[in-house]
Amino acid sequence: MSEAPQLPRAARAFVSFVALLRANGFAIAPEQTTAFLEAIALLGPRGPEDIRQAGQATLAPPPERRAAYDLLFRIHFLGGEEIAGDDDEDDEVVRLQEEGRGDEVPPLADEINESGEMAVRAEALAERRFGPGGPSDALHRLAREAPGHLPRRRGHRRMPARRGPWADLRRILRESVRNDGEVMRLGRLKRRTRTRKMLLLIDVSGSMKARSEDNLRLAHTLLQATPNVEVFTFGTRLTRVTPALRLKRREQALAAAAHLVSDWDGGTRIGDALQAFLAVPRFGGYARGAAVVILSDGLERGDLSALCDAVAKLSRRAWRLSWLTPLATSSSFVPQTEALIAVRRFVDDMADGGSSAAVVAHVLSLRQRRAA
Repeated sequence: MSEAPQLPRAARAFVSFVALLRANGFAIAPEQTTAFLEAIALLGPRGPEDIRQAGQATLAPPPERRAAYDLLFRIHFLGGEEIAGDDDEDDEVVRLQEEGRGDEVPPLADEINESGEMAVRAEALAERRFGPGGPSDALHRLAREAPGHLPRRRGHRRMPARRGPWADLRRILRESVRNDGEVMRLGRLKRRTRTRKMLLLIDVSGSMKARSEDNLRLAHTLLQATPNVEVFTFGTRLTRVTPALRLKRREQALAAAAHLVSDWDGGTRIGDALQAFLAVPRFGGYARGAAVVILSDGLERGDLSALCDAVAKLSRRAWRLSWLTPLATSSSFVPQTEALIAVRRFVDDMADGGSSAAVVAHVLSLRQRRAA
């Protein structure tokens, strides 16, 4: 029995790049993958730019997704540790991580921010384990009150009501048949209400080490109480942890999330992470019309202009944008860090995020707040 031909080692990086594009919503046929490999063999590329142009010509990303294609190309080909001499460029790249991506084991950092008090810019890859948590009154309150107190929006479906802008013709006809053609009461319809989408962006960098575990426990409780929630973590990488937190048992969910996230207690590049989030249309769609809550101290070590641009775009898409920081210890809090000062004009709420009780109180109060 003949064995299937093995893929040449030199071609594996290019085939895995095509798989990465497919995982992020690009429609690529097998014939295009073959053409991509043939173009690279024909050109004999002298640098990454030649590979990028060959992929753009053969894989044909749509014009509206060229930015996402370029970002994924930089993540795949320029973001790895195996590229020598490009440490400065690699340090500028935020990598997107999602379930089912990559089979490599991330190297552990030589120096890890053990104290959790210092915000750094360099990336540190680390593993983290969560122990069993004790009972929390704040989480019990969130699980109990979330279904009835979270923000709601009007849906497109209609429901019977005493008063409403539309006549319920079916109900009117049914009652007229029962009453020999007499219409005794006009039925009315109104639009149903649905729970508004919520998006949690959780900072897991070194400066937020003391709050990372509690914030993930809160996110798990919220996602179990209402299904319309998306959760991402960011530090030097962006990671979608929603599928992991859908597991019902909290210990299993946190263990799965800890396995997905590899930038625990590392550097802080909020602007790059949010730019990467907005660059993927599927991710950016989660923020449209949603109540967005960012749990971060705002100790940014990246480019402030990238942070302001990303927060401004996120604010325009969101129904309401809240930034909860442990630094806001009182109602008279005034931002002191450069990042918080820069994004203050784009944020609807900047409140206390130093405890689970404060975060739960803010989340449950969102329904009483008007849209921005």
